[in-house]
Amino acid sequence: MHINDDLQTRWWTLEASLVEKFGKKPDLESILFLIGIQEMGGNVKKYSKEQKQDLMHVALCTVLSPSGYYRIAGVDKDGWPHFEQVKPLPVMTLIEQENFIKDHVLLYFQQQEM
Repeated sequence: MHINDDLQTRWWTLEASLVEKFGKKPDLESILFLIGIQEMGGNVKKYSKEQKQDLMHVALCTVLSPSGYYRIAGVDKDGWPHFEQVKPLPVMTLIEQENFIKDHVLLYFQQQEM
């Protein structure tokens, strides 16, 4: 089995569990948005477009932190975490970037015991 086949199988399993929970199949951006909400305490409310982007940024930094790419630098007065990049991300094609992020998202959910 090719490593990308394993990644795809694990990704489909995650998607299936999220479909079961939310009733529709989320894309990668939606999953990052959900992680961002979870990291901010799980309060589901109306977010501005900028806040949605910020939530996805929080999610991306959070999922890449265990691999040493980011670390939390602090939290602002509104409770938003701020991250600093610790090491550069590898140079990748768009498909490689997507798979890299998916793999880290899967690790995040595994650690959250979903």
